[in-house]
Amino acid sequence: MSIQDVDKTFAGSIPEIYDAYMVPLIFEPYALDLAARVAADPPARLLELAAGTGAVTRRLSLELPASTEIVATDLNQPMIDRAGAIGTTRPVTWRQADAQQLPFPEASFDCVVCQFGVMFFPDKPGAFAEIRRVLKPGGRLLFNTWDRLETNEFTATVNSALAKLYPENPPTFMARVPHGYFDYDRIRRDVAAGGFTRPARIEAVDARSEAATPRIPAVALCQGTPMRNEIESRAGVSLGAATDAAEQALAQRFGAGAISGGIRAHVVSVARD
Repeated sequence: MSIQDVDKTFAGSIPEIYDAYMVPLIFEPYALDLAARVAADPPARLLELAAGTGAVTRRLSLELPASTEIVATDLNQPMIDRAGAIGTTRPVTWRQADAQQLPFPEASFDCVVCQFGVMFFPDKPGAFAEIRRVLKPGGRLLFNTWDRLETNEFTATVNSALAKLYPENPPTFMARVPHGYFDYDRIRRDVAAGGFTRPARIEAVDARSEAATPRIPAVALCQGTPMRNEIESRAGVSLGAATDAAEQALAQRFGAGAISGGIRAHVVSVARD
């Protein structure tokens, strides 16, 4: 399996841990923000890409009018299965789909939304071209992407702790993928290369990540993301020991009880001409 495939693999127990730990830890604040932005101008038909376990989907089902049709997709079928099992307050069409080869006709949707998924697309201009193809003229694309690792305090702390555990071959997933797509110029170039002629608007959004104990973000990051695949592929330190080291680093920096850390993401919006 290539490193690109490993980076995109959410399988085994990852979907359940991701949903139970990662969603409330860092995704929920931005799900609220993104859903509110979409609801400010409700579409008739909406496509969600990289829906994961449905954090944004559930908010959209609450915020949007009942008349809005929601189609939620993800590359990983186990994530879609988890999202479908949790359910939403009203009917949603769940479908496995690759954002770089969307199985929908041209001009099918008024809005496309993607929460923290664009970073995983190997061919970002190609994915943006596909998004533009399925958007109606005047339709909107809204997505968010994490800022650099240093501005996301829990993740940066865990990443540093793991680098000390594996000095010869530290896990690089977090810096390479989730926190590797924050440069505004690059984002605008990729969107334009996908055929969007209108300039993309980008806004930084700060929030707080709260956890009852340091163990929660340690488990979330080490066991509920594809970084787990990197950890388990390395000899010498087990997944459990890596999680313990992450917990200790978090406790040392933020305290042993309830902890709070800063998180920062960027929201990108662009309309099709």
